Amino acid sequence: MKKLAIATLIAAIALPLAACGGKGDDKLGSQVEAAGENRADALEAAADNLEDRAEAVRDNAERQSDAIDDADVNAQALPQAQKDALVNGSEKLR
Repeated sequence: MKKLAIATLIAAIALPLAACGGKGDDKLGSQVEAAGENRADALEAAADNLEDRAEAVRDNAERQSDAIDDADVNAQALPQAQKDALVNGSEKLR
């Protein structure tokens, strides 16, 4: 969806520039398009990085869940603060 919005924005900017002729606008239009492509590529790279980070968080939570299950923790005996820390990821089962 974001890619489509960026492409539409670039097209909307480039279309009026492409309609003109003989005043150096072709070069300017190409520069605008290239700059838009660079920004779009940077956004896609940031999104890929966030996806990788999100997957790492999921994997870590799954490992922590398995560790809690394997340790057969008596959750009722844990203080609420420790339960909260385990849930929000600020503490790991030792």
